Amino acid sequence: MSSTQTAGLSTSLKDGALSDSIAILDFGSQYSQLIARRVREQNVFSELLHYTISADELKRLKPRGIILSGGPNSVYDKGAPVCDPEIWRLGVPIFGVCYGMQLMAQELGGQVEPSKAREFGRAMLTVIHHGMLFRGLDPSIDSWMSHGDSVVGLPSGFRTVACTKSTPTAAIADEERGFYGVQFHPEVVHTRGGQDIIRNFVVDICGCSRSWTISKFLDESIAEVRERVGKNRILLALSGGVDSSTLAFLLHRAVGDQLTCMFIDQGFMRKNEPEWLVDKFTNDFHINVDYVDAKERFLTKLNGVVDPEEKRKVIGNEFIRVFESESKRIGPFDFLAQGTLYPDVIESAGSTVDPKTGERVAVKIKSHHNVGGLPKDLQFKLVEPFAKLFKDEVRKLALELGVPEGIRERHPFPGPGLAIRVLGEVTPERLSTLRDADWIVREEIKAHGLYRQVWQAFAVLLPTKSVGVMGDQRTYEDTAVIRAVTSEDGMTADWARLPYDLLDSISRRIVNEVSGVNRVVFDVTSKPPATIEWE
Repeated sequence: MSSTQTAGLSTSLKDGALSDSIAILDFGSQYSQLIARRVREQNVFSELLHYTISADELKRLKPRGIILSGGPNSVYDKGAPVCDPEIWRLGVPIFGVCYGMQLMAQELGGQVEPSKAREFGRAMLTVIHHGMLFRGLDPSIDSWMSHGDSVVGLPSGFRTVACTKSTPTAAIADEERGFYGVQFHPEVVHTRGGQDIIRNFVVDICGCSRSWTISKFLDESIAEVRERVGKNRILLALSGGVDSSTLAFLLHRAVGDQLTCMFIDQGFMRKNEPEWLVDKFTNDFHINVDYVDAKERFLTKLNGVVDPEEKRKVIGNEFIRVFESESKRIGPFDFLAQGTLYPDVIESAGSTVDPKTGERVAVKIKSHHNVGGLPKDLQFKLVEPFAKLFKDEVRKLALELGVPEGIRERHPFPGPGLAIRVLGEVTPERLSTLRDADWIVREEIKAHGLYRQVWQAFAVLLPTKSVGVMGDQRTYEDTAVIRAVTSEDGMTADWARLPYDLLDSISRRIVNEVSGVNRVVFDVTSKPPATIEWE
């Protein structure tokens, strides 16, 4: 096998795959996946699809309803993304959010123009007509706006059902056809009652049965793994994190000893983790783990590499190369399993339209070693059952599978590991420094009882030295960063408001106990505009 073959199990598109579910057409919004997540919180399966999907394909998939996401473009831009016009004639309810509402209005005969007063952030929404979309909600709602365009002319059959002080047409409805649009974002937590609006559309308007559960996903995934893998052997890239560990449990339940977990120690793991991982899976879980010591090999490849994207690509390519060579030793294997998640896929590649040229351009935030860094000549067929799951859904799946809490509630850890938390060149000495600092950050947060309240907490080592004084002696040493965020799914995040006494304890311990660090700073940037990781 010389070509990459990928399968997102339990989310593959086949006849009726979206029956009793919601199709979400993605127009490039940073919140598109959040819409999908909100729908699933109603126990209704949702699939995020590219906006170019044909009406015929959607008709084959048989969704109960369609949601049009927001997006960065203006609908009147040259080359702005539009959906297949036949979608409006499919006979299923359609809900447009922000750009999706503007697209609905324009495509059906209305008019959209630049707003005289743009709206970003909170805005008080006044419901003019509750109807089915706003049923059960208060007449005034705190909503979250993010737009510079407005609908100024309604298509035939529509009426305005909500407004704000700056936006006379903040929500529209053609209830006879089941077409609805809102200028605000009901999917974000800042919109009070937003989940009720989504429920009203998904359950009451579309008539979805709320039958999709993690338990059902587990049963379907196990069945599909068995069907696809057959009697062949499968190799799992085990990291010890929540995703790959949960996947190991799922695959072991599906195919038993056909599974081999290979843990490649690239030298970028956190303190004491490689030893703990191998012992736990081998002796406690009775899952076969093949340990590969590749620390020197990875460090050699990263010699002199400082660019973060290059780091990820180097690590990703070397990761697969090690898998290929080591699998021949213990193989043969036909399948490679990975714990790739929805956010991994979306952040690794995306696209939008240049409003000036009308051409599609790639938008890449960062590569993930298990997505963007895969070489074209990969020698395995990929199995990625979690490719359409969010982190919180994986944790629910882990609970269903009986994964111990110590693994189930672990903070996310990037595939390239500490290599992308050592900014600049990666050396054994700098890795050792970061390991010690990172250990202190996590140990202190656990001691203060805040580990479960924080989505992710870790240390970053900067390639920046500063002057300090210790014991009446001048020092000129490295700077460590404390990074801690709160989040629901990793797509957006806010910096965690850690108590001052905790920050003080972390800072004093790092400076006193970690050789080579004389300054500690705290990152107070949210995502967006920053990412959670520094590289």
